[in-house]
Amino acid sequence: MKKDYYLIIDTETTVSDKVADFGAVVVDRCGNIQTQCGVLVRGAFGTDALFYNANDDEGIWSKQGRDRRIDRYNQMLDDGTRMLASVNAINNWLNRVAGKYNPMLTAYNLPFDIDKCNKTGIDLSMFENSFCLWRVAYNKFSMTKPYKNFALSIHAFNNRTNKGNMSFQTNAEVMTKFVTGDTDLADEPHTALEDIIYYELLILKRLLKTETKNDLLEGGISFNWRDVQLKDHFKAI
Repeated sequence: MKKDYYLIIDTETTVSDKVADFGAVVVDRCGNIQTQCGVLVRGAFGTDALFYNANDDEGIWSKQGRDRRIDRYNQMLDDGTRMLASVNAINNWLNRVAGKYNPMLTAYNLPFDIDKCNKTGIDLSMFENSFCLWRVAYNKFSMTKPYKNFALSIHAFNNRTNKGNMSFQTNAEVMTKFVTGDTDLADEPHTALEDIIYYELLILKRLLKTETKNDLLEGGISFNWRDVQLKDHFKAI
């Protein structure tokens, strides 16, 4: 019987929408890691500025947070937990993975990662089947009473917008805490390989317990922030 394999990718990007940090993990249907790749992209990392949000004063996406992330990456280069790799080297690795495993491609917000890979020259076109991990998890869990009660219990809410909208969160950190029951799980480090192994992979493993290949490919509707407004899901009693 032919085995199913899954390729989870994740990216951290620059202000010019290029991939600076590329992570990828191939797993079987039991979630066992077969091979993995975690590299900083030559020509993007250290050349373009890492992404940051000028309106964020102190969070991970602030300018200060960006500087801390750069320091961490440089430390990873120094201690050998990351290396610089060319786009051609990444594409060669992906081609070998496609030939050996023929995996289904996924990511938590796959359209985002595909777009940034395309803009960097990282080729994902050899993978025949793909699904968005966020979309599948969102449709499986986010509208359920257990998930909404869980979000309430850990205060997983986004800040109120200028237009008065406020929503509950369905990001990878909250979703991982929900599927594992580990409310003490630290926030994602936002380094690509680690985000896959300690967060996205756990979500995929949970889904693989109940979802068929067709379930994953069909996946349902994509995330829409209008569907997770607090006013529509939480009422006073």
